[in-house]
Amino acid sequence: MSISTASTPPALAAVLRAARRVVVLTGAGVSAESGVPTFRDALGGLWARYDPLEIATPSAFARQPRLVWDWYAERRDALRLVEPNSGHRALVAIERRVGDFLLVTQNVDGLHARAGSRSMVELHGNLARVRCSLEDRIVDRWDAPPGDEPPRCPHCGAFLRPDVVWFEEGLPAEALARAEDAADRCDLMIVAGTSAEVLPAAALPLRAKRAGARVIEINPDATPLSAVADHVLRAPSGEALPSLVAAAWPDASEGGGAK
Repeated sequence: MSISTASTPPALAAVLRAARRVVVLTGAGVSAESGVPTFRDALGGLWARYDPLEIATPSAFARQPRLVWDWYAERRDALRLVEPNSGHRALVAIERRVGDFLLVTQNVDGLHARAGSRSMVELHGNLARVRCSLEDRIVDRWDAPPGDEPPRCPHCGAFLRPDVVWFEEGLPAEALARAEDAADRCDLMIVAGTSAEVLPAAALPLRAKRAGARVIEINPDATPLSAVADHVLRAPSGEALPSLVAAAWPDASEGGGAK
């Protein structure tokens, strides 16, 4: 394992430049650099007295649907005030230069898509989307919630809910299967801004390594993955990812260029 805390080593740039099948796994650290609070940080202010299990579970929604709806609506509104950062845009640049690329994110803020990422799996859903709690269909428009209830599905009348994965729920099977297949086939996995502790996402880099891929970790702090990663960049993703792109493709402009 090699650890770097400053500029990207030439050897690491060469690893990225030579890669043909790249998977990137991102976590909350990537979005935190845009000012997006982590899940627990968002339980501040008026929400400080609530336990996460009172907000983000199906049983909580069944007990207090309007409370849960309002908290997620507040988070959704707050996301309109933030923008993708240089780390998000650097991943777009990598996608445009690698023939076989998949971004797997645990984030629900939609910033990767807003930055321009296209080949992507959102393992935990997307806060900007709302779906029917009964039929699971995505709903784009709804009437203002009456009284103490969240809005209802215009198709069947069931309550609407955020299209995110709650505690007590499993990840979408199709999304997880796509991520696992890509991890099994890639020759390089970049893991950025994640604690590498939450399963099943935390198992993806280990799958990739068992299949023969190199693993690059980008995180200012040590994680359980650090000991097994091939290369570690001890820096925030907003610094390390643009530096890695610039070192691998010196003619690259941030977020631009063709494959």
